[in-house]
Amino acid sequence: MSLSRAHLRLIAGGVSGVVFGVGLAVAQMTNPNKVLNFLDLTGTWDASLLLVLGAATGLFAIASHLIDSAKAPLLDDKFHFPEPRVIDGKLLGGSVLFGIGWGIAGYCPGPAIASLGFENPEALWFVPAMLSGIALQRRFGSAVFKERGAT
Repeated sequence: MSLSRAHLRLIAGGVSGVVFGVGLAVAQMTNPNKVLNFLDLTGTWDASLLLVLGAATGLFAIASHLIDSAKAPLLDDKFHFPEPRVIDGKLLGGSVLFGIGWGIAGYCPGPAIASLGFENPEALWFVPAMLSGIALQRRFGSAVFKERGAT
């Protein structure tokens, strides 16, 4: 039995997600205290996550070069890149909220979801709150910005 392209994409996505989650766990990004210590420049600063940042940046540089030289991905007809966007109030406001949430909780979305696998108590509270915020923004966010005249 041969697998269809759609099935291969699902498998590749699942494997990629597992590899990403394992990488987050190995790098201790699923430990909110590790992340909070990295963000605490004047206190208990832990610079070890700079190695994670450096490795991710290097890997991205290599992958970006390979993507630029490829005609198409292995399991699709074309690459799907986001369209260039304008830096506006919505982007800046969202960035500030993301940073504040990351600084308070010690989680960003990927590590928070990966932390569910370790039954971290903080993640058991954070992930539902994050999903609720996403749902509220999708339901009411566009209407709020339209009323205020933002784009």
